Formats: sequence, structure tokens, C-alpha cells
Amino acid sequence: MMLDTPETPENAEDAPAEEHGDHGHHADEPSYLVYGKEKGFASFLKSWLITVDHKRIGIMYLISVLLFFAVAGFTAIYFRWELMTAAPDVMSGDTYNKAFTLHGGIMVFLVIIPLTPAALGNFVLPLMLGAKDVAFPKLNLASLYVYWAGAALLVYAVLGGGFDTGWTFYTPYSTTAQGPITWALLGAFTLGFSSIFTGLNFIVTIHKMRAPGMGFFRMPLMLWALYATALTQLLATPVLAITLLLVAMERIMGIGIFNPDLGGDPVLMQHFFWFYSHPAVYIMILPAFGIISELVAVHSRKRIFGYGAIALSSVSIALIGFLVWGHHMFVSGQSELSGVVFSFLTFFVAVPTAIKIFSWTGTMWGGSVRFNTPMLYTLSFLFLFLIGGLTGLFLSTMATDVHLHDTYFVVAHFHYVMASGAVISFLGGLHHWWPKMFGTMYNETLGKIGAIIIFLGFNLTFFPQFVAGSRGMPRRYHEYVSEFEGMQYMSSIGSFVLAFGLVFVLCYLLHALFKGKPAPDNPWGGVTLEWETATPPIEHNFHHTPVCVRGPYDFPEIDESLGNGHH
Repeated sequence: MMLDTPETPENAEDAPAEEHGDHGHHADEPSYLVYGKEKGFASFLKSWLITVDHKRIGIMYLISVLLFFAVAGFTAIYFRWELMTAAPDVMSGDTYNKAFTLHGGIMVFLVIIPLTPAALGNFVLPLMLGAKDVAFPKLNLASLYVYWAGAALLVYAVLGGGFDTGWTFYTPYSTTAQGPITWALLGAFTLGFSSIFTGLNFIVTIHKMRAPGMGFFRMPLMLWALYATALTQLLATPVLAITLLLVAMERIMGIGIFNPDLGGDPVLMQHFFWFYSHPAVYIMILPAFGIISELVAVHSRKRIFGYGAIALSSVSIALIGFLVWGHHMFVSGQSELSGVVFSFLTFFVAVPTAIKIFSWTGTMWGGSVRFNTPMLYTLSFLFLFLIGGLTGLFLSTMATDVHLHDTYFVVAHFHYVMASGAVISFLGGLHHWWPKMFGTMYNETLGKIGAIIIFLGFNLTFFPQFVAGSRGMPRRYHEYVSEFEGMQYMSSIGSFVLAFGLVFVLCYLLHALFKGKPAPDNPWGGVTLEWETATPPIEHNFHHTPVCVRGPYDFPEIDESLGNGHH
């Protein structure tokens, strides 16, 4: 995809360090993981905490997000253990309410929203653009600090007794219930600024720092997805911030915004909340689409089918996503006309998503598909997300939504879209870019085993919930009628299998980090710019500015040696 401009002498080692843009580092010198050669742990830690290197910031985001993912996973296992039987066993009803609220709040605000944009996106976006860093490196570091500050407020709320409002903070309960709810609201409010900072940074970086010759329609599709995500973050997140601030003000000052006794309207809060939160669904899923586009093309060794359609569909999804929030409120008392309009728009947003599915399938058709670990996660995503998308059609139809609303059918649909979309695609992207990020190769056999375990555990966990929900099993119930016990038991066993698969993946990746074989610069034969850098990349990514001379998926003739990193 790229060629380097001849900006340095033929013998690059004779050029001044500043001409390289990397302060004299070369591919065979210590990577950004240890550059500076700090003496002592305190100096090493300080160098990371004050860094403005997008790669280090991305890795710190990755570590932070995975730690909170582990906490959310533990709470899920805890209440799935309780739900194995119809009667209360291991926790009270109040504890159960706090557990599922904690799980949902952490997964949405601390894990899924920042998972791909802030972690993987921070690492790969400047590399794929041919830039030395993001446009505003200090703002990038500030976004991480703000993320930690928001997380600290949520942790304080949990340690202060927890809260049981559900992750949506619906009024009037969130404005009248006791507990550290205000701290949780301020935590989520603070986290919004981190999302806004990241989105702003990505938009400016993509507009202003593309390599020479890289027009918008020569960008990798991962960048299109991150661009659409950033637009959504920038436009939608302030709405959530204002909503949460209003709820906090009502709790603190008694202002009648959502309280009907004071002239407020509790349904207004739902409108505000879902005007952000449905676009937030696409903040979670659009980066996943970008990852899958990269994985399908590279591991099928074939030019992406329908590049322009995939690119523009990402922006279309981001824009249409602002117009469908009302499908969450079919039973809230809104007019029939509003329901019909929102139902139509919800069906309509499926069109650009279907374009992507057909394009990925067309890319694999006739390609040289390699069934390695990233590709197994890609195929898992396609299967699981297709189930999630098709079951969304039931919830988009008012007549069936009335029956399925607030049942386990919604829980299953949400997880097939969000968990499979964000988490499964993230795992595929992590395995795809792992060699570039850390300079080591993981065990391919263990990678395939882990992908299969997670796929089986995920389906065993959530597919029975479709059946239970369609038969009337309500969600958020601590105790339920015994006729649903078999499906709930199966779902809980599946959650244990899923947890085992995730721990299994963590173990072999940690082993690869410290004991893995050195990775070549281009283990997959990719032709986007990040594969032209050293492994791991030097501090400022490139010795000199690259120039874009062809498209991001113009693969050379298939060569057996490509699998060994030769290009």
C-alpha cells in the first residue's frame, strides 16, 4: 500500500536522529515498550504515566479495560450462579439487583464503549494513517486520566454500598432511591468527557495527518469505522452528560425535571437517555465492523468486495443511529404514529449493516481463506452477529415487541449484538495485531482452541435465553417460576464455559507476552501501513514520511511465503 519517500540519505544510519522522527531509534533497538531505558520501577512507571505516545496510551487503556472486564465478568458469574435455580440461594434480592447493575454499568461505560476505539484504535489509527502520533497527544493522555477519574467515582459508589438502579439510571427510581447513586452518575458523566476527547482527537487526526497520497477512499476500512465512531462520540455523548447531570441535580437540589410531583416528566429522561444510548450501540459496534473488514481481507488474501459501500455504510449507520431511539420506548406511552416511524427507521438501519455482511461474505468467496485464530473469531462474529441482527427484527416490530419487551429475549438479543459484536471482534483484532503490539507470537493451536471454547460457551449462555424470553421469562428477576429453571441452568453452565474460555485466552497471551517467539514485521502478509513498521514499532512509528501509492487491499500475487511474514 505504501512506499517511503527518500527523505534520508541512502545510508539511514548516517542521517541525524531528528530526521528519523524517532530520536535515533532503529528497528533492531529496544521498542517503545522499553525506550528510554529507565532505571528502576519508579522511573519506568513514571515514563508510562506521563507518556504522550499513542501506543503506550493504547496499551494502558487496554490493561485498564481488561481489569474492569474481569470485575464485570466476576459479577456475571456470581448472579448466574444464583439463577441456576428458581429459588434464592446465594444472595438476597437487593444484592442481586446491585450485582446486575454493577455488571451492566461496568460493561457499558468502562468496557465496551472504550474497548476498541480507545485501546486498539489508539494503537493502530496513527500507524494505519502513516502518522507519528495522534493530532493532540496531550489530549490523548488527558482522556486516559479522565477515564481513570470516572472509573474511580464509580468504584467509590460501589464501595459505598453499591446502587441498584440498573445501568440506565431510569427515573423516578434513580432520583428517589437511597445509596451513592449521585457518585455513580458523576462517574458516568466524567467518563463521557474521555469519550469526547478521544473522538475529537481521531477526527482531527484522520482529517489532517493522513500520509501523502492517502485520500479518504484509500484509507483502510478500520479508519472509516473509527471515523464514524468518533463522529457519534462527539455528537451523542454530550446529550448523555447533560441527562446524567440533570438527574444528579434533581437528587441534590430537588429540581422538578423528571419528578411529576414537581412538574417533571420521567419519560423525558428515557428520551434523553436513549437519544445517546442507541448511538452508543454504534460506538460499540462500528469499530467491530472495522476490525472485521481488516480481518476478512487480510486472512482471505483478497481485495475487499464493495469497499466504497462498506465505507459509506459506516457513516450511514452513524447518522441513522440518531433517529431510532424511540424503538426502546414502544410501551412507554408514545403515540402510535411515533411508534410506526421509529419502527420503520429501525428496519431501515439494517440496510447498511446488511451491506457489510454481504460484502464480507463476497470477499471470502473465492479468496484464499486461512483458518487461523483471527479468522475463527471473524467467522464467530459473523454467525453470532447475524443472530443478533435477525432477532432485532422481532423487537423492531411493535406487535411482537410488546410481548418481548423486558424479557430475557431482549437480554439475549443485546448480548448477541453487543457482546458478540464488541468482545468477539475485539478478540479477533487483538490476535491480529498482537504481534505488532508486543513483538511476540502466541501459540496458534491454543488460539484456535480458545476461540472454539468461547464460541460454544457464548451460544450455550445466551441462546436458551431467547427461548425463555419468548415464553415470558422477565429479565432482572431474582426469583422466578420453576418452568424456566432448565433453561436458566443451561445458561449458567454456558457462562462458566465462556468464563473458562476467556481465562484460557488470557493465560496463553500472557505466556506469549513473556515467552513467545519473536514476531516478524508482517506475519499475516497485510498491505496496510502498520505492517510496514518495525515490530513493535519505534517510538515515533516511521523513520520518515510514507507515501500512499495504491489501495489498502491491493494484495500482491498469493505467495506461500506470505504466511511467514515475507512481503
